[in-house]
Amino acid sequence: MIGKLDDYLRFQETALSLRAQRQQLLASNIANADTPDYKARDINFSSALQNALTPAGQASSEMTKTSAAHLSAPGTTSPGGAPLLYRSVQQGSIDGNTVDMDTERNQFADNAIRYEASLTMISGQIKSLLAAIQG
Repeated sequence: MIGKLDDYLRFQETALSLRAQRQQLLASNIANADTPDYKARDINFSSALQNALTPAGQASSEMTKTSAAHLSAPGTTSPGGAPLLYRSVQQGSIDGNTVDMDTERNQFADNAIRYEASLTMISGQIKSLLAAIQG
C-alpha cells in the first residue's frame, strides 16, 4: 500500500525537488551578477525530470541538448544529477560575466510560479487521497 502511495506522489515529489535545485541555481546566478568571469548556469528542467523518473537501468548515458547554444560541462552536475549547462550569452560584458539580469529574473519568477503550482497539485492529490480514505 505504501509503495502505491509513493508511486502516486513520486512525479510531484521529483518535480518539486528539481524546481528547488533550479531556484538555488538561478539565485546563484543573480547573486553573482557583478562577479567578473562568472558564467550563468542553468539546467534543462524537462530533461532532468525525465532522467530522474527513468528507472536506473534504462537511463541514457548522455543528455541531448535543447539548443545549439548550450554547452555541456563534462563531469559537472547539479545535486539532482542533472548536467549544468551554461546559459548562452545575450549581450557580452567587458568583465566576461554572462549573467543577464532580465533573463535571470524572468527565469526565477517563472520557476517560482511553477514550484507553487506543483505544491498546489500535490496538495490536491493528498486531499483526494484523504477524501478516499475517510469515505
